[in-house]
Amino acid sequence: MLMNHTNQTEDDLFSCYSPSVVGYRYFAVLWGCAVTITGTVGNLMTILAFALDPRLRTRFNVLIVNLAVADLLYCTILQPISVDSYLHLRWRSGQLWCTIFGLLLFLSNSVSIITLCLLAVSRYLLVAKRTVFDRIFSDRGLILLLASAWALGLASFGPLWPVYVFVPQVCTCSFHRTRGRPYTTILLFFYFFVGLSCVGAFYLLIYRRVHIASQALLQYRLSRRSSRRKPAPSLQGTDDSGVESGMANTCSCEVSSQADLAQNNITSKMVNQSTQSSATASDSSAANRPPDITPAPTSSTNAASSSPSATSGNDGEFKRVTRMCFIVFLCFVCCFVPFLLLNIADKQNRAPQVLHMFCANLTWLNSCINPILYAVMNRQFRQAYQLLLTRAAAPFTCLWTRSQPLRS
Repeated sequence: MLMNHTNQTEDDLFSCYSPSVVGYRYFAVLWGCAVTITGTVGNLMTILAFALDPRLRTRFNVLIVNLAVADLLYCTILQPISVDSYLHLRWRSGQLWCTIFGLLLFLSNSVSIITLCLLAVSRYLLVAKRTVFDRIFSDRGLILLLASAWALGLASFGPLWPVYVFVPQVCTCSFHRTRGRPYTTILLFFYFFVGLSCVGAFYLLIYRRVHIASQALLQYRLSRRSSRRKPAPSLQGTDDSGVESGMANTCSCEVSSQADLAQNNITSKMVNQSTQSSATASDSSAANRPPDITPAPTSSTNAASSSPSATSGNDGEFKRVTRMCFIVFLCFVCCFVPFLLLNIADKQNRAPQVLHMFCANLTWLNSCINPILYAVMNRQFRQAYQLLLTRAAAPFTCLWTRSQPLRS
């Protein structure tokens, strides 16, 4: 009887059963399966696209691949185990794997946050201080940054090895809510709140810089148009590029003669110091473009001069830049903030278990949504994904084509 009582107690430690979540678990299982499939395929396609498409082998995309590796770690290893625990409403893998699961979970999340911060910093430096960007995000610098991101994540959450336990409220393994304090509180504050704030702050700085350049150029163009009888015809072109090309688009002017071209170059330097850097970055298959921000104009005839565009085109491009930067940041915030706020507000676990589970399940979305954002916002990634899917479907297409005459 004592043995049975002990076994029952041990089973209770790994159980998250509750009558209130019996029906919800099926939704969680379907949600988890969708995240596993979408995240595994999407992140794997991102890595393959970077390896196979020379246009995507840029410094910015190295950070994107690092983010994909962290998400792939979660989707392929951790997410299926979470689905199993929700399906049976208990942890079936033992205490050792529960500890490993908790460590890998927070390692993946911390590396993702650090990489998002590096992306935001690199975009801002490319727009504001190109020389600093080239020095920090060189080939050797990127290797050191990525290695430091994984080392920092492991060093931060490795000391919590003894306090990773099964948490019934969310039916998964995490660190103990009280035994790890105040260290866990400091870590969560540093990674999630400070990290999110840094990402938002750098996007705000990019927004302000683009806005100031846009307003300055608008006043310049109005003054030029008022002093000219017949303005030169304008052209418009778009292409997938980063913030630096967006700044070049904002600072593009009408070119009608060699004298006008020289004056435009001088004005562009006054409005935006990074215009010439953007023109250089657009060479060699966009070697230094951030992959996942907005479309921007390409140079149509001369690399020394930006492609002309109308004022309405500038406004549309400006809105596109700010909207897409905000969407990337907003998706990350929406995935994690509800879960963090609920844990802060409900220290006594008085909230319904279903609410805790739903907020925890919402964080799953972060590991699979990034490839979707790349496909929607960036033409080069979208074309690379389509090429990969076409190659993968080619054998089935050949079989279908060969079977058609036989049926007829």
